[in-house]
Amino acid sequence: MNQTISYYDEHAEEYCAATVNADMSFCRDRFMTYLPARAHILDAGCGSGRDSKVFLEKGFTVTAIDASEGMCKESEKLLGQDVIQCTFQEMNFQNEFDGIWACASLLHVTRSDIDLVLQNLKKALKYEGVLYLSFKYGNEERMMKERFFNDYNENLLSVVLENNGFTVMDIFTTEDVRKNRSGEMWVNAFAKKLHE
Repeated sequence: MNQTISYYDEHAEEYCAATVNADMSFCRDRFMTYLPARAHILDAGCGSGRDSKVFLEKGFTVTAIDASEGMCKESEKLLGQDVIQCTFQEMNFQNEFDGIWACASLLHVTRSDIDLVLQNLKKALKYEGVLYLSFKYGNEERMMKERFFNDYNENLLSVVLENNGFTVMDIFTTEDVRKNRSGEMWVNAFAKKLHE
């Protein structure tokens, strides 16, 4: 994990430039339909701050976090507000958020840590809060260009969410929205906290 964080620290500016205009509206718009007006959203692994910016513009309150100091600095420039530097393992929120947006961020969490992280996210959600998360499509843990990836498919993701007390609302696949990445598949899920 430390190697992955170091990668983002070193490449924060170029990574943000490459992803800040990626169009995630098809998932983001659906996520917002599940939330009450003026909901409080946790952008968990906010990256460039792209999605936090839209949520703020739509009138939501946003707390943005990222494990990379470099990414936090870049997203703060875009958002005009503080971004908290912490890992998912270090998170300690309690019943604070109506929704958690974890877009292409939990994919850097190892299988050995994913239960702890999902429990932290569940604790952070209010009752009936909604979690969105996405992973590169597959079924293995691997290193790629100095970064660790934990890939899931529909079945694996459904099992790990249900094992951690989430009610799965939907699981679906999409193509990568970045330029020159069509054909790369992602698995996405919406899940709800219906009990402690």
